[in-house]
Amino acid sequence: MEQFLTFVKKEFYHIFRDTWTMIILLVLPIVMLILFGFMMTTEVKNTHFSVYDPSHDVATQGIVNKISLSEYFIFDGYLDSPEQIETVFRKGKIGLVVVFGERFYENMMHTGDAQVQLIADGSDPNTASTLTMYATSLIASYQQDITGDISIPYQITPEVKLLYNPTLKGSYNFVPGVMGMILMLICAMMTSVSIAREKELGTMEILLVSPMQSIQIIISKVVPYFFLSVINLTTILLLSVFVLDVPINGSLSLLILISFIFIFVSLALGLLISSAVDKQMVALLISAMVLMMPVMMLSGMMFPLENMPVALQWLSHVIPAKWFMIAVKKIMIQGLGFSSIYKEFAILSIMAVSLIAISIKRFKYRLE
Repeated sequence: MEQFLTFVKKEFYHIFRDTWTMIILLVLPIVMLILFGFMMTTEVKNTHFSVYDPSHDVATQGIVNKISLSEYFIFDGYLDSPEQIETVFRKGKIGLVVVFGERFYENMMHTGDAQVQLIADGSDPNTASTLTMYATSLIASYQQDITGDISIPYQITPEVKLLYNPTLKGSYNFVPGVMGMILMLICAMMTSVSIAREKELGTMEILLVSPMQSIQIIISKVVPYFFLSVINLTTILLLSVFVLDVPINGSLSLLILISFIFIFVSLALGLLISSAVDKQMVALLISAMVLMMPVMMLSGMMFPLENMPVALQWLSHVIPAKWFMIAVKKIMIQGLGFSSIYKEFAILSIMAVSLIAISIKRFKYRLE
């Protein structure tokens, strides 16, 4: 029995002295519970919407108030003309636009020809369908409130219009997310594991005594994964266009440029992880915990960011895949140009330069 307890104590000592093992065993479950607890919901809340209202009567004002007072929508103001609708969607801050017809209240009470149109961004078909369903239900609820027991043979039936994806194809939404996931997987995870393998087997020291400089050795380890990522990017785009019928409505050159920048960001993340650990398994677990799970949870790939607490929304700003997915959707689905993605382009570029500089500095410090 004493020998058994001795072995148990020895195993505890091995666990306690490994900081990364303790973090994975004790911190990871807490992080997963918080992330999944706040994000795993089918509801869409706090979506900004705008209104084009040429009538400006009591009925349209009542509907706007009804929608804005719900937990699902936040009123973002009135539009001056129908031409502004496309503009507000391009800015990416509006999820829904409500368009009323002329003499709305009079038509609703007398002829039943009260026209209202709900316009949503179809590049995310699940969210678009949910938003239009919420708005339709709220409009019906308003009509019920004002009519009460009065029997009116007319029912307001909103016309739904989905921009960029009128057929609600799910591939329009998941293709940008899959692109981000695959590029992150190949670049970051495999790069960190590859260099950690050299350090774990002791072959990194052998490479360092070669005539090449240490930084050249590190870059030579990274280059193959860059070309593999380029091949994967080409494959994904070909399958998206010819198999999944997802068009590239914008500039192909711009799409490739933003993808290359994201690849550099992912490679730098892999280098940063490998500079901090010496074992393959630790590098793999850190990559999965620090990169893959936040990419899935905080990039908007699976769950709307608007549903999350403010702290998690701010945290999502440091997830490179979030900005990459936004840029890809704007280029591929919406057909927008550089002027619409300059923010995402600048953020990813700054991330790439900063992470590469930090990773190279850490490697030179540790290896030299």
